Amino acid sequence: MKTEVILIQNIVGLGGESDNVKVAPGYARNYLFPQGLAVPVTGANKRRIEALKQRRAEREAHEFNTMSELSKNLSKLTAVITVKTGEDGKLFGTVTPGMIADQLKTQFDVVLDKKKIHLDRPIKTLGEHEVEFRLHAEVKTTMKIRVESTTPVAAPVVAERDGGQRTEKRAKRVEAAPAEEASTAKAERPAKAKKSEKPSKAE
Repeated sequence: MKTEVILIQNIVGLGGESDNVKVAPGYARNYLFPQGLAVPVTGANKRRIEALKQRRAEREAHEFNTMSELSKNLSKLTAVITVKTGEDGKLFGTVTPGMIADQLKTQFDVVLDKKKIHLDRPIKTLGEHEVEFRLHAEVKTTMKIRVESTTPVAAPVVAERDGGQRTEKRAKRVEAAPAEEASTAKAERPAKAKKSEKPSKAE
């Protein structure tokens, strides 16, 4: 049999201040009452409902204003998420709401429940993506995230080596040309000298 209680604190999934709800007797006795989260339904406690409703209205107005301001700020930001990828650029796994929430805290000092981050589909590719934030029942916004890889891009080593070898071979050929010219010049000098000696013998 359920026990009827009046909540005096907001409890996610159960209700807010001043709500009259039914819960298991053990849950009320062992948790709600000792923690000061609810009180039994009595004549005296019912008179507290108006004050609780006023406090609830103030809390909800504050939450709405806070989340509205946060939505404006988030829409202007871009969070960078770094992930490991294979050589083909594919992610190992996906980008999760928890990862996004962690980077919001690290990069912008924004503490946000990951349950408020909504992904239409898993993020499995690098680049920019738009993510929806459901900050409040009446406040939604979107924010850009950029997924980057921490895996270094492998350089085409084989192609570079081939190119380097070809360049070296060409250099050797160019260097060999002056040497050939020098040896040819040496071979021509004695021939000219012999030609100049012939007239002296004739005299």
